[in-house]
Amino acid sequence: MDLGLLRTFVTVHRAGSFTRAAALLGLSQPAVTSQIRTLERQLGRPLFLRQARGVRPTTIGDELAHKAAPHLDALVEITETGLDDESSLRTLHLAGPPEFTAERALPALAELTGGGGQGLTLRASFGTAEEVLDGLAAGHHDLAITTARPRGALLSATPLCDEEHVLIAAPGRVGPVDTEKPYRAEAASLERLPVVEVHESLPFVSRYWASVFDSRPAAAGAVIVPDLRSVLACVTAGAGLAVLPRYLCAAALARGEVVELHRPPVPPLRTYVLVVRTGTLAIPLIARAHDWLLRAATGWC
Repeated sequence: MDLGLLRTFVTVHRAGSFTRAAALLGLSQPAVTSQIRTLERQLGRPLFLRQARGVRPTTIGDELAHKAAPHLDALVEITETGLDDESSLRTLHLAGPPEFTAERALPALAELTGGGGQGLTLRASFGTAEEVLDGLAAGHHDLAITTARPRGALLSATPLCDEEHVLIAAPGRVGPVDTEKPYRAEAASLERLPVVEVHESLPFVSRYWASVFDSRPAAAGAVIVPDLRSVLACVTAGAGLAVLPRYLCAAALARGEVVELHRPPVPPLRTYVLVVRTGTLAIPLIARAHDWLLRAATGWC
C-alpha cells in the first residue's frame, strides 16, 4: 500500500475535511479527493461519509486510522529528521499556552533533558487552544496542553490539573486589606477599577464575574496585553484589577505587591488537559513525556 495515500488518509481523518487536509498537505482539494478514492478502491471499502460540512469516517476508516496513524507518525518523523543524528529520534514537540507551558510544563520536562536526564530533546511552541490542537492534528506537535477538550476520535485528552483563578489589584488601588481574613468585595464596588486583560472581550474577568457574581462586568479594558505575565506586571504597577491563575501571582501575593480582592467560597477553576493524537501513546518517547507531566501535575493543584 502506498504510504503517500495513507498519509493523506490520516490527515483527512484528523482534519475532518478534504479542504482542510489539502491545506495542511499543500495539495489541491481534487488531488486529496483522488487519493482517497484510490485508497478506497484498493481496500474495496468506503473510508469516509461525505457530509454538508466535511467528512465523517466510517467504521473501517476509524479502524484503519487507529492502526496506521502511530506507525505513520513514526515513519514521517524518521524521514523528516533523518537517521544520522540519534538525538533527532528523541525529540519531543510540545505545544501549549505560553504562560502555563513556560511556568509549569517546560521546567518539569527539563528534568528529562541533558546529560543528567533521559536524553530527551525538547522543542516547544506557544499558541491558542485552537492553534495547538490544529497543529497536533496535523502532526506538527507530539503533545498539546490546552483548556479546550478536542472533539472526535482523532485526538485523545487526559485531565492534567485544575487552575484556580483569583481577582487581584495593587494595594494602593483598594486601600488596606487584612490578608488574614477573607475579603469579599461586591461586584459594584469593583467595577470602578480599570481592568487589565489579555483581550478586548475580557475573557478572564468575564468568566470570573459569571461564576462568582452571576453577572457581567460593566468595566472596559484599560490595558489589553496578550500575555498573562505582562498583565501581572501592569497590575503590580497599579494599572487596575485583573483575574489571574493563582500559580502565576502567588509570589506577588506573598510579597504584598498585589492583594486578593475577593475570596469566594468556591473559587473559579479552569481545567487543563494533555492531548495526543489517538494511538501515539504507543510511541515510547511520547508516552514517557505524557506520564512525566501527569506525575508532575499532582503537585500543581
